[in-house]
Amino acid sequence: MKTIKTCVTALISALLVFSPVAYADKWSDQFPHIKATGDIPGECSYESMSKKNYKGKTLKINTHAVPVMGEPTALHAEQFAKLTGAKVDVTHTPAGDLYAKAMVPFQAGQAPYDIVFGFSNFINDWKRYLEPVPKKYVEMKQMQDVTPSHIGIASWDGVMYQFPVDGDRHYLKYRKDVIDNPKYQKKYKADTGKELRVPQTWKEYGEMAAYFNGWDWDGDGEKEYGSAEVMKKDDLMYAAFYSRSAAYSKNPKTPGGFFFDLKTMKPLINNPGFVEALTDWVAATKYVPPGGINFGLGDEIGSFGGGQTLFSFSWDDAFVAAMQPDSPINNKVGAAQLPGAMKVWNRTTNSWDEGFNQAPFFVWGWAVGVAKKSKEKEMAFDYLCFFANEANHQADIGIGRFGVNPFRNDDFKADVWTQIGWDKDIAQSYVDTLAQMEESKNRVFPLRVPGTFEFNAALATAAAKALAGQLSPQAALDEAAKQWEDILNRVGKDNVRAAYSVGVAMEDNKL
Repeated sequence: MKTIKTCVTALISALLVFSPVAYADKWSDQFPHIKATGDIPGECSYESMSKKNYKGKTLKINTHAVPVMGEPTALHAEQFAKLTGAKVDVTHTPAGDLYAKAMVPFQAGQAPYDIVFGFSNFINDWKRYLEPVPKKYVEMKQMQDVTPSHIGIASWDGVMYQFPVDGDRHYLKYRKDVIDNPKYQKKYKADTGKELRVPQTWKEYGEMAAYFNGWDWDGDGEKEYGSAEVMKKDDLMYAAFYSRSAAYSKNPKTPGGFFFDLKTMKPLINNPGFVEALTDWVAATKYVPPGGINFGLGDEIGSFGGGQTLFSFSWDDAFVAAMQPDSPINNKVGAAQLPGAMKVWNRTTNSWDEGFNQAPFFVWGWAVGVAKKSKEKEMAFDYLCFFANEANHQADIGIGRFGVNPFRNDDFKADVWTQIGWDKDIAQSYVDTLAQMEESKNRVFPLRVPGTFEFNAALATAAAKALAGQLSPQAALDEAAKQWEDILNRVGKDNVRAAYSVGVAMEDNKL
């Protein structure tokens, strides 16, 4: 009997060692962040990282401010430290300073941080200072699930310089309990003579947002507002402006550039399409919440996700926040393509082309790399691989304020979201919206050129002057275009053109 008992005990022990459930029991007790799945076996799982020994070593990370991307960076740093014995120092930096915080020491031949977080469109400027992702990580199972587009975003000329941790795009979020409400549909029709529906154009968006601005339409005892938008100059507002501009300025009849004319490298951002978008945006300052003109990304997430506004458009974060179990509008929101326009500027004929036009904006998103001069490259890549492991990723994408959005094939399956409590129809509309963007033939990708940060900063400064009423939309964008010319002359038009041609080929479906 003793021999039999010993064999059975050994068999049970073996089953537990190789059981995902055992990993869940072992690690989710220590790390509640992964309680929904437990540890998921893999090269960079909790179990695997626990076998690393980085005692006596220090990993230095520069990331974004809390909460968006900064919070998961710090959380996973704490977890990594407990598992490996490493000391992990995390510095949090505002969005507007992320570029310089890495670029200035890079150019001086220094590496005060082993890991630097930024935006994926910094890649052209940063790549010479980053260590390519080693082959063993590129070939890992968890990397094989990353979509081809996001592998491409993390790479340049076939070399991966950024470790995929996020995938971003802009789309429309709206309150289904209002837009689909028969009572409000009838009221809106009676008051305006128009249909209350998911807005098809930015003009419709503005009309509906203005109508539902400043009164308690959801019966919670507090006023609600029309739209939550990222309008703060140094907090990604340039991306919000490009989203508003795409429908008016990305004309499928005029390939060869959205930001510049690829042949001449003349800036296009002050043409009538962009001016129309900025004119709409100035009008939007009247239907955002009090203080909304100073909303950064975190404010937009909290505003729409907390039930304060009818609409929002930007990254997935606000939608995910709205769908969290503790949200007052859980399962009351919908996703759709960015609104379009009933006219689009034709720069060839120098006139408007009448008719509906729509163009999604692929914002790409957060990116992270390891400094080439880091003395702790192996530990740095292990941390990034741990950050993005299956268990952490499944937990992170369900937390709106984290800023970790879908970039893996499995993320585009509705059941991934229904498993965390989303209504089936909402989950399906969400993944369908993302899929429709992937299938679009008329689209905009961000700049990935030398001077990217300077171009976007100049645009944001000018747009902010228009939003504040200091300049007209045309004068503001004329100012931005002049600054873009100066940047081109300083950086070199041929240098910018060479990099810009890659993005144009993607927009024109030639890649």
